[in-house]
Amino acid sequence: MTVTVGHDSQNTRKTLTAGGQTVSYYSIPAAEAAGLGEFSRLPASLKVVLENMLRFEDGKTVSVDDIRAFSDWGKMGGKNPIEIAYRPARVLMQDFTGVPAVVDLAAMRDGIKGLGGDAQKINPLNPVDLVIDHSVMIDEFGTPRAFQMNVDREYERNMERYVFLKWGQNAFNNFRVVPPGTGICHQVNLEYLAQTIWTDTDQNGNLVAYPDTLVGTDSHTTMVNGLAVLGWGVGGIEAEAAMLGQPVSMLIPEVVGFKLTGRMVEGTTATDLVLKVVAMLRKHGVVNKFVEFYGEGLDNLPLADRATIANMAPEYGATCGFFPIDDETLRYLRNTGREESRIALVEAYAKENGFWRGPDYDPIYTSTLHLDMSEIVPAISGPKRPQDYLPLSDAARSFYKVVADYRGIDVTQPALEMAAEGPAPVAPPVDPRKTVPVEGKDYSIRDGSVVIAAITSCTNTSNPYVMIGAGLVARKARALGLTRKPWVKTSLAPGSQVVGEYLQAAGLQEDLDAIGFNLVGYGCTTCIGNSGPLGDPAISKAINDNDLVATAVLSGNRNFEGRISPDVRANFLASPPLVVAYAIAGDLNVNLTKDPIGISRDGKEVFLKDIWPTNKEIADLVHATVTREAFQAKYADVFKGDEKWQAVEVSDSETYDWPPTSTYIQNPPYFRGMAREPGVISNITGARVLALLGDMITTDHISPAGSFKPTTPAGKYLVERQVPVSEFNSYGARRGNHEVMMRGTFANIRIRNEMLDGVEGGYTKGPDGQQCSIFDASMDYQAQGTPLVIFGGIEYGAGSSRDWAAKGTALLGVKAVIAESFERIHRSNLVGMGVIPFEFLPGENRKTLGLTGDEVVSIEGLAGGLKPLSLVPCHIAYADGTTRTIQIKCRIDTAIEIEYVENGGVLHYVLRNLAAS
Repeated sequence: MTVTVGHDSQNTRKTLTAGGQTVSYYSIPAAEAAGLGEFSRLPASLKVVLENMLRFEDGKTVSVDDIRAFSDWGKMGGKNPIEIAYRPARVLMQDFTGVPAVVDLAAMRDGIKGLGGDAQKINPLNPVDLVIDHSVMIDEFGTPRAFQMNVDREYERNMERYVFLKWGQNAFNNFRVVPPGTGICHQVNLEYLAQTIWTDTDQNGNLVAYPDTLVGTDSHTTMVNGLAVLGWGVGGIEAEAAMLGQPVSMLIPEVVGFKLTGRMVEGTTATDLVLKVVAMLRKHGVVNKFVEFYGEGLDNLPLADRATIANMAPEYGATCGFFPIDDETLRYLRNTGREESRIALVEAYAKENGFWRGPDYDPIYTSTLHLDMSEIVPAISGPKRPQDYLPLSDAARSFYKVVADYRGIDVTQPALEMAAEGPAPVAPPVDPRKTVPVEGKDYSIRDGSVVIAAITSCTNTSNPYVMIGAGLVARKARALGLTRKPWVKTSLAPGSQVVGEYLQAAGLQEDLDAIGFNLVGYGCTTCIGNSGPLGDPAISKAINDNDLVATAVLSGNRNFEGRISPDVRANFLASPPLVVAYAIAGDLNVNLTKDPIGISRDGKEVFLKDIWPTNKEIADLVHATVTREAFQAKYADVFKGDEKWQAVEVSDSETYDWPPTSTYIQNPPYFRGMAREPGVISNITGARVLALLGDMITTDHISPAGSFKPTTPAGKYLVERQVPVSEFNSYGARRGNHEVMMRGTFANIRIRNEMLDGVEGGYTKGPDGQQCSIFDASMDYQAQGTPLVIFGGIEYGAGSSRDWAAKGTALLGVKAVIAESFERIHRSNLVGMGVIPFEFLPGENRKTLGLTGDEVVSIEGLAGGLKPLSLVPCHIAYADGTTRTIQIKCRIDTAIEIEYVENGGVLHYVLRNLAAS
């Protein structure tokens, strides 16, 4: 691999020797000496971007003025939002987002040949690693055979996809695939792929050192920020452009400093800390901003805990959650098996170039927050947003209100007390005496019954302190004769094979097995919605027949509506030890801080404190079992895979031979019949409203990843093609087929279109005013040539970096999305697909305008000379004949994004440029 650097007009290129090698690097102190500005007090996270400008300064894409803008940023109090062109070193993918990205690349090879170009121009210029981690589902659990059975079913369901990915690995340069069963992409990245300081040869054959940077097609790419690697999630569309050499267009961000002091107290975990951080930063407001953690508290924070905090940057809304390089960074690199020469280079480079966090680290920040870690208490978050922070002591009481709100009951009534005394005038939302028997079982369930308890996700399974902690809770519970409640589906899905290794080495896997937490696979599982069916169909029937508010407790990062399981209405994020405790208690109505969670074999009440390990117990086991040798052994053949992967046979062809009958992989329509020249941006005239949506509409609402029924438009499509329901798999696994995915857009079972009263799911009004599926309405409107718009509230597009949330929106004929605010990744994805995002001005929204969805909308000011962030007029014609004109803000943020939309999307822009070159 060769990195093409700029011409270094300011003589900032220097050399250093470390770890037995001499490397060139681009020096920030040298830039200061050259008179380009004052950079010493920039945050380390922003220095990474500045170094990128120094390295790629060519007088065109990156200018000397771009470099000086970083000095102005400091002088202006941490603000100077000019547009820059940033080039990450590499790209990381997982298979749910990676399959459609490779589909796009394969389609671009067809497209460039159609334009008379060379198919070999469609090749990643930067290293790309794709880790298959999103496909394993939990069909089997609670038995020693669970892991092998789930792996076997994974290959049965996904062979078409795996053949395609293996073809891509052979067909494209700089593209590697980490096979199924290895681990979660972010954990593999943290433990193996990331280097903190990267090295490569330049176009002159010289070795150059520079900060490791990346973009990833998963929002939790930020996890590696804990290792001082700057990375964030982008949609597959933007990632494809980056891997094809297109710089990431961005504004110099504000940087929020988050000061940590003190140390964690006995009985608390990194999960408790990060849930508090998420709540604080969501309240502060950090969308489109960097967050950098600093302060003396970092001296007491292991890198695994830092990675947990960095992982959840999408949950607090930031672009990244960055930790500078320090002694703990070096310790982690050494413990995870990195070469000593690399570790020496990281230390020397960081100290030489101003990236080191020492006692005198005191950068300028745009704004700051402070948290004393000694004040952290055990906590969970839920029922549907990561920022819904709940101290554990308040969890049961808060759940009472969750059910009350769902049932439409006035929570001010002391319903539980009234129920205990006699009949209440209104049925209480949670009545301890009211339970529903499960057919054929000797137990009953109720509102609050925990039916899923999952140790899952990159967020926590990467952290040996909480994983060892969970194992010790299981060991102590087992010794007292406790186990999971029979209605709880339990699962353990570590983020890497190293976790399985140290749990075995500590003797804790046997204890976890005894409680029901057998290994089910190495992958995302429940966190991405691959929770599989509940333990018994009778449990699902009891929940749905009685409209119960069943719950899930998971050690993940996402708990959005409809994500975890169609049988679960309330999802709670918790540390792995608390997941084990809730599996034993079996009920969210149990107050774990004071109620007994079970009865021991000798008939005594057992409380959480009786089975909770001390911090010393955990630390001693971590030190003894999490070894450098374990990491080196498990990652020695990381790209080889097992016998099943090695047996996958593929053709050796430049372009893909699209199987016409495949229901997994189809040639998308984006580049068919594409003209050589771009078009123009036109005004939107006579548009109808496809959906009128509320606040915090996530990309899970827009493009769900989980299972779907045969009665849905996507299900009907598969049934028509003789696919049995048992082989539907999930939306996430079907992302290589646009026909399935456009039918699944806005099809989340919990989404609520305000055009309809009290209706959940992907429905709207068609051209005839009657209720129908959003897909059917879209097809009818497109047949009439009618453009469509979507209205939304605040934080539209929060959550995953799911590019299909934008692709599906575009394929449904939506020309504009008008919302109060957008999350960063989804706004970028919409632009990347040629859909224009607009924001209401302060004080206006769908409610103040009295929108019902029956309006006709026209947007002017788009044709001829549209500028980024322009205000344009929006005309609204109401059903009663009245009209109103408002100003809305066009969220095409940069000049290059104007060109993307003119071309119909960023990939069309790249394809035309490659064909013309």
